[in-house]
Amino acid sequence: MASYTDVLEYLSALDYPAGKDDVIREAEREGAPPEVLRALRALPAVDYADGNQVARSAGIDAAPEVGRSQRAAQARDKRHQRVSQHLRGI
Repeated sequence: MASYTDVLEYLSALDYPAGKDDVIREAEREGAPPEVLRALRALPAVDYADGNQVARSAGIDAAPEVGRSQRAAQARDKRHQRVSQHLRGI
């Protein structure tokens, strides 16, 4: 399975925004392995703002070492959920 860093590595020279075809073409040009190309070919045909959006759309987890229970605990922890500064006056 392709990792988050694998995808970002093979798309580092791509100019964004980029469409699905551009993403696949760049990965092929950079010599991406079959598992990365397979993940990218499964992408929806939309324009991507950056490599992180590509990796997330491909369903690749940025932090696979964090388990489901730990993610759930982090989501319930209200101490780290902050409101953006531009919304504080509302």
